[in-house]
Amino acid sequence: MKNKIKQYVWVAIGCLLSSLAINAFLVPHHLLSGGVSGLAIIFYFLFGFPIGVQILLMNIPLLYAGYRLLGREYTIGTIYGTILFSLAVDATMFVSQFNLIDDPIISAVTGGVLSGIGSGLIFRVNGSAGGLDIVAAIVKKYYSLNFGAVGFGINCLIMGVAAMLFGLKLAMLTLISMFISANLTDKVVEGFNRKKTVFIVSYNTDAIIDVILKEVGRGVTILHGQGAFTRQTKQVLFVVVSLTQIAKIKQLVNEVDPHAFMIVQDAAEVMGHGFTLPGSRQM
Repeated sequence: MKNKIKQYVWVAIGCLLSSLAINAFLVPHHLLSGGVSGLAIIFYFLFGFPIGVQILLMNIPLLYAGYRLLGREYTIGTIYGTILFSLAVDATMFVSQFNLIDDPIISAVTGGVLSGIGSGLIFRVNGSAGGLDIVAAIVKKYYSLNFGAVGFGINCLIMGVAAMLFGLKLAMLTLISMFISANLTDKVVEGFNRKKTVFIVSYNTDAIIDVILKEVGRGVTILHGQGAFTRQTKQVLFVVVSLTQIAKIKQLVNEVDPHAFMIVQDAAEVMGHGFTLPGSRQM
């Protein structure tokens, strides 16, 4: 119950931030957002229909499809996010009258940042505000399609309509805003404190393990491998560290074995002992 309340609170905050992004920075400069809200903004500019009401009405068939295909539990949470986002958009509509930023470029960037943070907070707690999120969930469950490509196609169609109605410049600014929003959403969901995975191949693994444990304070996993050319068995060390620890790892490994083979990769998400994630305690 506590986790559910926490989820609803963060979804509410995310919806408020996303609605402020639309009304404070996008609408005053005739910029759009992606998905259902982008279509609603277009109809608002053309006919003056309230954006929030449109978002709610457009989501009704999507919510019905979600209920039929994804189940009751998913749909209840999505209905909450959808209604809250729709209400927040119309409730904050007055902000668009202030025109907080005169420059459309800065406004597009700011709107993208605020929208990305709002969406990221919603997704971080496994919430949803409807729209293309429902389509994504359905595609992921039933079809072997890359929703990134499907969503990109839908948003490109919206950009084409925007270019015809409001000019190519505003369409491109909208695209910039959407790009920033999408990337910042990923950053918020994954967390800004990115981790790195390190693979180390060496014939002096015992010494490397000792210095990593003592100097870096991170655990090491030993994987057993075999060289394809020599057929010699060897140990491969697997370590997960923070970004600030990478230089230290490289230095220590080079001191112990200058001929060691190392691979350093990004780790989008790390769960478990020693790392901070929602619902877990840093050890």
